[in-house]
Amino acid sequence: MSITKINTMLEQALALHKQGQYATAEDLYQRVLLLQPQHFDALHLLGVAARQRGDADMAITWLRQAIAVDPLQAIAHSNLGAALQDKGLSQQALDSYDRALQLRPTYAMAWNNRGNALRSLGRMTAALHSYDQALQIQPDYTEAMLNRGIALQDTGEHEQALDDFADALSLRSNDAAIHFARAVSLQFLQRFEAAIAAYELSLRLPGQRSQQADAWLNLGICLQKNGQPEAALDSFTQAISCRGDFVRAHQQCGHVLHLLGRHQEAIHAYQQAAKHSRSQQEQDHIAYALASLGAAAMPAASPAAYVEDLFDQYASRFDQHLLEVLGYQVPRLIAEAINRHRQKESAITLDLGCGTGLCAPLLRPYSAQLTGIDLSEKMLDKARLTGLYDALHHQELSTYLRQQPAGVDLVVAADVFVYIGDLNEIFAEVSRILNRNGLFVFSVEAGHDGQASYTLAPSQRYTHSLPYLQKLAQQHGFDIAETSQQAARQDKGEDILIHILVLIRG
Repeated sequence: MSITKINTMLEQALALHKQGQYATAEDLYQRVLLLQPQHFDALHLLGVAARQRGDADMAITWLRQAIAVDPLQAIAHSNLGAALQDKGLSQQALDSYDRALQLRPTYAMAWNNRGNALRSLGRMTAALHSYDQALQIQPDYTEAMLNRGIALQDTGEHEQALDDFADALSLRSNDAAIHFARAVSLQFLQRFEAAIAAYELSLRLPGQRSQQADAWLNLGICLQKNGQPEAALDSFTQAISCRGDFVRAHQQCGHVLHLLGRHQEAIHAYQQAAKHSRSQQEQDHIAYALASLGAAAMPAASPAAYVEDLFDQYASRFDQHLLEVLGYQVPRLIAEAINRHRQKESAITLDLGCGTGLCAPLLRPYSAQLTGIDLSEKMLDKARLTGLYDALHHQELSTYLRQQPAGVDLVVAADVFVYIGDLNEIFAEVSRILNRNGLFVFSVEAGHDGQASYTLAPSQRYTHSLPYLQKLAQQHGFDIAETSQQAARQDKGEDILIHILVLIRG
């Protein structure tokens, strides 16, 4: 068959390819290969079509055959990189993009895709450089603007990310993916009304169906934060209608139903989440929520990952919310209790669950050495800014205590044991490391009358009874110097009562 006939077949195939008729186009490409097995364009376009219909493995096979025929075609190396990236083979993808750029240094798409591979490898600085190169070559490249904005999100630079999304929207105002990405940054910055509007706009626009479930989920979270729980519930339900096995959406339904006091419905939502979950961490979180509603066995403590995630999210607004909204009194009450009993002006002090460091200004004046321990790295970042701690440790409390030698004068735990039910090990380890006459001062949320030991409340916080704490103190060699019941904070207009105990190591 003549070259002209082959070219005619390729033109027909390409026209069908552009119309999305991949099967018919691929059949024509295959017919070309029957006549000319080493035809680069037919091999290359077969790879492109396979990737577009979602078959990354076949795409890689065809593209490698095309490169074997002509290894100097930058476009084939770039498309191979994209197929490898689809398979999660980011390092191999990066190698392909680098080869494409060696052949064509001004290849903007390869620079953009190289940035995507680097971002998936966690190399954010290099990724941002690649996006910058793409935009230097092609200043109106909206995909590169979007991807650079997403990379900035990954580094926490949400204000800068918003600039990129604004530039991209100035060129393509009806792009659902850009509005979605912009909404994510607005949500992180707690501009919830603007985030709600951006998510709603992304959902009205065509395209990006793969992101619709995430957009409904995030919209619901913003609505909940904005004090609209019923609207939030509708959004989570929409997310589930898009993706029936969407574990997070089922969980969020559970959270809102719990908040609304619809506990049986909340239990059902959590059970649906558990049914679809394949992650042990998710299963632990769901079981914990169910336990707080009396629908699962009560664990001895909150899941560590749950606490870490909770306070990582809470870190940026923790102090303001506690002090200005909830009227938080625990650090002051703890400090007053310590000052009634402390004997040393130069104490070795441990601040268990130190959070952002609210207790540090009260402990520092008489602490020769002040150490903070917390599960949340973001809370520790805030504590670090106080400049009041000699050391800060990102660690679970029991694990940290087991590793410490004796020689401590004061151990403080302010509003920490609401996430630990069984305190036996904590008491044992604190008793072991405290010097004689050392102080162990802590607060717990007060349990109901007649409560035997500890209970996981519907708030997903543990309450403890005073007799339980007194029994532990006796078992582990402590004298009880003081107990008191105080109002720690407000919740929905009601006082939350706590016990504050001062124990002395005998």
